[in-house]
Parts: sequence; C-alpha cells; structure tokens
Amino acid sequence: MDPYELPTTEGPSAHPNQAQVQYGPIVPGSLARRPTNPISRSATKETIRDPNLDVNLPYRTLSGDANLSEYTTETAAGEIPGPIEPDGEHRYKLVTFLPNDPENPKNWSKAYKWYCTMVVAATCFVVAFSSSVVTADIAGVSDEFGVSEEVALLTITLFVVGFGVGPMIFAPLSEVYGRRIIYGTTLLVAVVFIIPGAVAKNIGTLLVVRAIDGIAFSAPMTLVGGTLADLWRSEERGIPMAAFSAAPFIGPAIGPLVGGFLSDAAGWRWLYWIHLILAFIVWVLITFTVPETYAPTILAKRAKKMREESGKSDYVTEEDIDKRPFGERMRIFLIRPFQLLFGELIVFLISLYMSVLYGLLYMFFVAFPIIFQEGKGYSAGITGLMFIPLAVGVLCSAVCAPLVNKHYRKLISKYNGLPPPELRLIPMMCSCWFIPMGLFIFAWTSYPRLTWVGPALGGFPIGFGFIFLYNSANNYLVDAYQHQAASALAAKTCIRSFWGAGVVLFTVQMYARLGYQWASTLLAFISLACCGIPFLFWTYGERIRQKSKYAYAGDEDEKIATASEGLGPVVREDDDMDQDLRRARSYVSNP
Repeated sequence: MDPYELPTTEGPSAHPNQAQVQYGPIVPGSLARRPTNPISRSATKETIRDPNLDVNLPYRTLSGDANLSEYTTETAAGEIPGPIEPDGEHRYKLVTFLPNDPENPKNWSKAYKWYCTMVVAATCFVVAFSSSVVTADIAGVSDEFGVSEEVALLTITLFVVGFGVGPMIFAPLSEVYGRRIIYGTTLLVAVVFIIPGAVAKNIGTLLVVRAIDGIAFSAPMTLVGGTLADLWRSEERGIPMAAFSAAPFIGPAIGPLVGGFLSDAAGWRWLYWIHLILAFIVWVLITFTVPETYAPTILAKRAKKMREESGKSDYVTEEDIDKRPFGERMRIFLIRPFQLLFGELIVFLISLYMSVLYGLLYMFFVAFPIIFQEGKGYSAGITGLMFIPLAVGVLCSAVCAPLVNKHYRKLISKYNGLPPPELRLIPMMCSCWFIPMGLFIFAWTSYPRLTWVGPALGGFPIGFGFIFLYNSANNYLVDAYQHQAASALAAKTCIRSFWGAGVVLFTVQMYARLGYQWASTLLAFISLACCGIPFLFWTYGERIRQKSKYAYAGDEDEKIATASEGLGPVVREDDDMDQDLRRARSYVSNP
C-alpha cells in the first residue's frame, strides 16, 4: 500500500466485530524530493494532523520533504531507499538502525538506561538547585560588597535571563552536533565560571559570572528531556518521565533549604562552593559515562563511516541531503518563536500563564525570607525548611501524573483516535485552582504572631498544581501547533524566563508597600484571573485555531474519521502509553 493512505487494517481488534485501524510510517511514496507528503511540515499553517508527531525530531533543521522515518525505523538491511541522486540513475541509501541494534539507545539494557536516566535527572536537579541556592544569603552579598539588596538580587535575575536566552542558541546546535558535545562543553563552561563567583572581590565579577552560568546551564535544561525520549520507547516512558518532570521543581525547593543552613554555618561563598561541587560531579558523569543518544547524530556518524569503508557516496542521512538553507533555519529558530508569541493568541496567553507561575516560584525565594526571617525572626536554615511542603506537593503531583495520562487515553477512543487539542486542558482546568488556594492560605496566615504552619502548608497546593499546569500547557501547544510546536514552546520558555528574572527585583518593595497579607493576596488574584485562560480555550480554542495562521485547525480530522468508519477506532502508534508525558520534556516544560 502507499504509505500515505491513512487507514490500514492490521491485526486483531480489541472489538470482536471490528478491525483496528493503525497508521503506518510516514515514508514518501515516490522517494523524489517533491512536496507530495500530505503530512509535510508546511512553513505556516498546520493543516494535517501528523499521527507520528515527535517533537524530538529535527523538523526545524530539515526541509519539509525529509523522510524522518529514517530515524525511527529499524530495517534488516540497515538502510531504506532515498531520493534519486544527481546522476539521475541511482538512489541514495538512507542509513537506519538495524533490528536490536546495540547503537540504538532504545535497545540498551534497562539497567544502563536507568543509569543514564538518573544521571540526566540529577543534572536537571543540580541546574535547578543552582538557580535558587544563592537566594539563602542575598543579605550576605549585599553587606560584603556594600550594595543594595536589589543589586544583590541581580545574581538571580541574570542567571534566570540566561535560561531564556540559552535555548535559542543550544537547541539548534544540538540538532546539528548532537547532545553529548553540548552537554560536555556547556557544563564545563558553567563549572569553570562558578569559581570566580565563589572568590569574587566585587559585585561586578559576581554578576558577570552568574549571567554566563545561566546561559551555560540552560543547555542541560534544554536537552535533558529529549535525552530521556531518546532512551525509552513510548510504552516504557511513564515512570522515567514522571520522575524527570518533578526534578526541575524539586531543585528550586531544596536549594534554599540546603543554602540556608550552609550560609548560617559558613557564609554566602560556600553557596557557590557547594554549587561547584555538585555541578562538577554531574559534568563528569554526563560527559564520560553517558554516550550520544540523539538518533540523527548516531546515524550521521554511521553513514560517514560506511562511505569511508565502501568508497561509495550514496550512504547518507537526511541531514546530508535535506537540510534547510542556513538563513531559513535561523529564521525558524530565532524569529518564528516571536511570530508565534505575538501573533498567536493561544501561544501568548499560555505563555503569559506559565510566566505568572514561573515568576511566582522565584518570588517565593524572596517572599519566604521576608515572612519567616523578617516577620518571625527565623534563621536562614529554618526558613529553608519551610520549602518542604512545596517540594512534597511537587512529588505528589508527579505520582498522580500517570493517572491523568490514563484518563486521557480513555478519552481518545471517544473521538475515534483523533482527540481535539483542547482535551489536554482538562488537567489544567482542574489544577489551576490549587495555585490561588495556596496563595490565599499563604497570605492570610503570614501574620508574624501566628505559627509557621499556615504559610508553610500554603506551599503544598501550589507545588501540587505546578506539574499539572506545566505539562497540560506543553501538551496543548504541541497538539495545537504540530510541527511548529518547538517554536511555540521556545517562545514560552523565553518569555517566562524574562518574567521570572524580573519579578525578584520588585518583590521586596511590593511586600513593603502592600504588607505581607495583601502582597500575597495580589498574587493570588492574578493567578485566579489566569484560571480563566484554560476555560477560554476550552470554549473557543477550536475557533481560534481555525483563524490562526499557524495552528492546526482539525480540518482533516473528519475526513480521516470518515475513511476509518466501520474499521474501528484509529490508534496512533505512540498513544498507547504515556504520550503526554513523552511530550512534557526538554526546555519546553521545565524551569
């Protein structure tokens, strides 16, 4: 059959009187480079649902006609026919993995995959930890260098700005050079530049090295989730991805806890030394014990070796023959995110909501010392303990994440295997209320005369809501923007980082002018207003997508469903297990 024909009948169905409809691989039928693929990645409007969509693949680097099934297919010959060569007589041979190929990361032993998973998750934790550990003793920096607290807070601001800038650089580089070299070089730069911060003689040195570290540390956050997707098949990813999704939120919560006691005992410089020790450990582990996992890079090296050994030039990968022109790639990587951010209502409002949440997380690093140290007279170490309920809330939501995904899979069958993107908003509509709930508790139990229990426990519902909101937002953007999703997610990451960087600079003044209760209440009302965003898109999302220049509008879903009528539900190959956790990854879903 022509691989472009949408349903094919395969195997026994779960329904006794129906055959099961399954999508086959997306392989260009003619093998010539013509825009004949009905799931071609168009430059603007997404008109066709891609059943094999995987944001881990280099959609932005390769042309719209590239055969990306090369990277997901195992063939006995280790190759599939490619397009016609310039001589007009021969065809290129696209190199693929072999069945049970030991170089395919998905075929590595489960023990080794778990080892790699723990290393990259630890890296993610350390990076997130590094963003918050220095908040434990901002006053120490201010006193030693004789600067205002606002200037000292720039050590947080510049670091988080780097989180927004870095992915714009490292995401395209990783699609060209692979993950391992980006991990190794950027983490090395980050480790080296922690040292000047620890021994800084003036505030200028400290601010410069924090800015450099923020950019360098953004690379692992950009790549970690993608590495997990490289390692695990869709049916295996549930627990690894659930564990990973919690790591970036646990890190910021543990940072003030460790930093508080350490700064009380040894001073603010040891916050940088402990940061250096942890960063060096994960750099050694990820650089020397975790090999390359990115399939396009592995296959490109294999193709080069086969050309050298055979003396034939027809062993290639799509990267060798189908890259977009450099200028087009730069426009997609650097300009397209902002076209989506300022031209697409869905991207703008979802990014706004995620920015509010991200800013709230970093506001807490300033607000907790105000409430507990200034208001109640606690030490920095005891104040760090107040972050524990927040961390527990994050862990609880990570445990519940597979249950949410199970519910989503049940909903798929009701839509003949073609669910609208708005179904992704259900967890967001349920969990959005936890954020204002926690903030109202935090606000009105923060009187200095009251016990610590109220404001501390207010962090639990906030932590519990974080993962559900972030994952739902990421999944909605992916389903709504298909092959434009990486750009939409990059836009969200950039704007949220700049907002998170800015809020720490005015948090002290806000609490001073409004008071403990009303400052936190203001945040609660802002988060309450944002609760309307998922309900807005639940009601009007389809109409907004239809009028959008970029979003997938679902125009072809009815045709696909009609073609499948009488054959049973359409089952997408990667929807059987944990698809939403597969998508909740990389720079797109984590602080």
